[in-house]
Parts: sequence; structure tokens; C-alpha cells
Amino acid sequence: MDGRSRDHVGDVRDLVAAGMPGYQVANVVLLGEGLDHVAYEVNGALIVRCSKEPDPARRAASVDRDARLLAAVAGIAPLPVPEPRFVIPEQGCLAYAKVPGVPLLDMPQRGRLAHGASIAATLGDVLAALHAVPVGRMVNLVDTDDQPLAEWRREAAETYPSVAAHVPVAHRRPVEAFLGAPPPADGYAPAFSHNDLGIEHVLVDPETWTVTGVIDWSDAAIVDPAYDLGLVYRDLGPAALDAALGSYHSDISDLAMLRERAVFYARCSVIEDLAHGLGTGKATYVDKSLAAMAWLFPAPS
Repeated sequence: MDGRSRDHVGDVRDLVAAGMPGYQVANVVLLGEGLDHVAYEVNGALIVRCSKEPDPARRAASVDRDARLLAAVAGIAPLPVPEPRFVIPEQGCLAYAKVPGVPLLDMPQRGRLAHGASIAATLGDVLAALHAVPVGRMVNLVDTDDQPLAEWRREAAETYPSVAAHVPVAHRRPVEAFLGAPPPADGYAPAFSHNDLGIEHVLVDPETWTVTGVIDWSDAAIVDPAYDLGLVYRDLGPAALDAALGSYHSDISDLAMLRERAVFYARCSVIEDLAHGLGTGKATYVDKSLAAMAWLFPAPS
């Protein structure tokens, strides 16, 4: 199975037989397909992800790095993450055990906000563990994403006209004031982080609302440590940011500057998320982005 294959259930069975001899495959379900990968669920317990990269050398190198990254993260994160079960680099195939839980994005919004602080406190612990890892340990596994804050502001300003008509009128003036104001100072020490810790990648137990794992580490990078905290704030609200920072034990001395940048990233990224939801027809992204306007861009009193 190469990176250009689509929905080849028989090929997936062959890959599992090669990677896990003796493992009995009862069923294979196509989970979804993105720009870079197609993913399948096997027996409800195993995820098999196949690269769509057509170049064999790049495909093999990419899947090998992804496997090494997940193995490293499993030794760092205080929560379950996808752990590799087998890798077939020449086929661009990586398989890992399915992490239990339901994406927080798929849970009711009212419950997300009611449980947001406890969820965020757990995520603060996770981020503290990731950010404490010496950057030198991760530079061969991930890229550095150090886009200046002014560039974030510029991109948000360019995206905003495409979504402005969908933003409630009461929030438009605060959004436009934000887009016209200078960004916070850039000076920060980069850290290893998930780099996409939105609620679509946080799994919870649907009965207890406890966090059961964090998935999709494909964007992990050396970044501003405030970024993922900003996504927690964007998706779960002010009490969640307070809770995340309260459990975020690190050697960062100026938490006020960390908070300021987190709020900045939350405001920029909600515009991006709204555009993504509208462009793809994903109502869950649209709904959560519009709900977040209440705390990110409160209407003038």
C-alpha cells in the first residue's frame, strides 16, 4: 500500500499481518483522510495511518520520525498518547493503539464549559511536562515554529473579512480594535509543545469528563509555550486559563507575559478556526468559535 492508495481494506489487513503476526483482524473501518494521511481503525482498538507522500524516501523518513516522536512523547506526557505498535517505513505505515475517550469537541458545549476548569488543570500539567523537556532532546524530531506575533496579527487581519459577516454585531468592534492594536512583545524562550491543543485533540471520558488522552501530535514543534495555553483559553474560557496556569509548574518567571501572549494567540486563532469551520462546513468549529467571542471579544458595556 503506497501513499496514494484510498480505502484499501485488504491492504490494511496485509499491513497488520506483516507488522503484528498472529493478530486476528475482525474488521477494518476507514476513519478519515486528510491532506497527508489516510487512517483506518482495526478491531476498534488499533489505528493504522498511511502516508500519502508519493516519494518513497520522504515517505519512509517521515513515518520513521513520526514513530520516534510518539515514542518520545509517551515517555514525557503524564496522560495516554498514541503509542506505536509497528512501523513499516517503506509503505509509509504507522500503527498505534487507540487512545480511549471521546474528543472534547464532540461533547455538549454546556458541559465543556462546566467542566472546563478541571479539564484545563489537567492540560496545564501536561503542558508543564512538555515544556520542561530540554529543547535539545527534541530538535531532531520536530521543527521550530517561531513565527513573530506581528505575523500572527497580520494573518488574522487578512482572514477576518472572510468571516466578519458571521461574527455577531456586538463583537465586531472589539475584534477590529484588536486587529488594529500592536501585538505583545515577542521575547520568550521556545519550548517543545503539542502545538495544536484544541479540544478536538483532547479525549475525555463521556461519563466523568476526566481527560483520558491527547492525540494528533503531527504539528508538535519547538514553539512559544504560550500558544497551547492560548488554545485552552480559546476553547474552554477564562476559568480554564486560570486553572491551566494554576497547575502549570515551570521555571517561567513572568506568568503575566505568558498569559498576555496566550490571550493574544487565542484571539488570533479563533478567527482562523471560524474560517476553517465555515470553509469546510464543520458546524462544531463554527459553533465553538462563535461561543468563544463572548470571552475573547466581549461586547462593550
